[in-house]
Amino acid sequence: MNYLAHLHIASYCQSSLLGNLLGDFVKGDPASRFTPSIVQGIKLHRYVDSMTDGHDQVRIAKQLFLGRRRRFSGIALDMFWDHCLALEWQQYHQSNLSDFCQKAEYKVREECDQVLPERFMVVTEAMWKGRWLESYQSMENIHLALQRMSTRSPRMAELVSCSDTLDLHYDCLKSIFHVLYPEILNASKRF
Repeated sequence: MNYLAHLHIASYCQSSLLGNLLGDFVKGDPASRFTPSIVQGIKLHRYVDSMTDGHDQVRIAKQLFLGRRRRFSGIALDMFWDHCLALEWQQYHQSNLSDFCQKAEYKVREECDQVLPERFMVVTEAMWKGRWLESYQSMENIHLALQRMSTRSPRMAELVSCSDTLDLHYDCLKSIFHVLYPEILNASKRF
């Protein structure tokens, strides 16, 4: 799952939105650096990532990525899951996507009363300003995001070719999402 799913899951579970966004930016034990609610959010993020990565449906989806693409399938799939969620948002949330994103931004900024990792601040500022979460409704924007990520380092170059796999197996992957995501939501609620 990527940013949109982590925010949605946090909202669904009444967890810290900031903590759930911080999950990819904080290493080690966060307990000494953050409030208990943010720590719980970070732990929920990690739980969701672990459950998603180990899920049978995700293992099936990763098999669709051939050769060197498989190494980057997890990143591509996380972006694709956010696409599916954004595209069919009304199936999973009562407010519209734009309203949810505005409220999420407000709540995250409201929680930001402590020193946060610089990379987190740069990425989330760009995310809010560029309205990335809403843009995930379009596969063109998923392709663009994968292309941008592929330029971060030479070893990431193969990531851009994952777009072809997402397009080729679009319907199959979308079906997998609709099995996977409700299970992730239910497990997260019990976390």
